[in-house]
Amino acid sequence: MAETSELRKLDAQNGDEHETQKGKYMTFKSGNEYFGLKIQYVNEIIGFQSITAIPETEDYIKGLINLRGKIIPVIDVRLRFKQEPFEYNDRTCIIVINVKSTVVGLIVEKIAEVVEIEEENILPPPSIGRDKQTHNKYVYGIGRIGDSVKLLLDPDKLLNDEDLSIAEQAEDMIIDEEGDV
Repeated sequence: MAETSELRKLDAQNGDEHETQKGKYMTFKSGNEYFGLKIQYVNEIIGFQSITAIPETEDYIKGLINLRGKIIPVIDVRLRFKQEPFEYNDRTCIIVINVKSTVVGLIVEKIAEVVEIEEENILPPPSIGRDKQTHNKYVYGIGRIGDSVKLLLDPDKLLNDEDLSIAEQAEDMIIDEEGDV
């Protein structure tokens, strides 16, 4: 009986947490633009760290990092958007997100802030300009915040199925190595 009431408390807390995250976005800079991710996708933000390259992968897949014993793939957001590469510095960080039950790191130039964007302030992305097609593939909306705008990303579209299979293979490799020990 006590276990059931504990579970109800946890469910209520999780419901409250989801409610408090509604409309909140983690924003970051990439190139000259600011992007936003729904906060519910964000696990944590970590400083830039050593990356182990994976041969024969897309250029935007920078490799793998070891995050407290869990191996996760990392992608460079600028390269994913076909922007010019940038030199990593002390402001460069990795946003660890959960996409389609896979944990992935996004290398970004710098974190901006967490903002709240009301549903009525989110517009569909414009469909003009050839270069914007690359962005629009990942952008599901434009968030208006005062006089500024943030391009709101759909994390499910940031990774394609091939990227996800690389992540799964990396996890399988680690599990195999742990089994051999």
